[in-house]
Amino acid sequence: MQDFIGRAVVIGVGATVLFDLWSQFLRLFGLPKPNWAPPGRWFAHLLRGRVAHADIGKTEPVTGEAAIGWAFHYGVGILFAAVLLGVWGTGWARNPTFLPALIVGLATVGCGWFMLQPGMGMGIAASKRPNATQIRVLNIVGHTVFAVGLYGTALLTR
Repeated sequence: MQDFIGRAVVIGVGATVLFDLWSQFLRLFGLPKPNWAPPGRWFAHLLRGRVAHADIGKTEPVTGEAAIGWAFHYGVGILFAAVLLGVWGTGWARNPTFLPALIVGLATVGCGWFMLQPGMGMGIAASKRPNATQIRVLNIVGHTVFAVGLYGTALLTR
């Protein structure tokens, strides 16, 4: 169990760091840096029993929501690494292949589209946003980068 948890933490953090580096790279093309305060606010309210908001920006602020958002972001990365290891086993981490990482990486898009974005008031797959197509494309590409991070971190730490 200790091996499983340790690998999930290392692989999840590594993949999330690569995702964050990708986000920084996109700033070179004029895209804004991610703001983890709204997901932090959503998560804090989720813990209080409120799942959905009409507009998370108009929901009561939460002390430390940016820090909560960052912790949530990395916690989810670790959780998805644990899902990967739970389905394919810790043996995958000793001899990783890309396809399982890609499957999990693309599954993370679905969680954003069907849980986080609707919960924050953005609609399913950001359908209530004027730039929904751009958001969707960036979600798919970013979470594919996350998949590369899962695979690459497993390769580096096997």
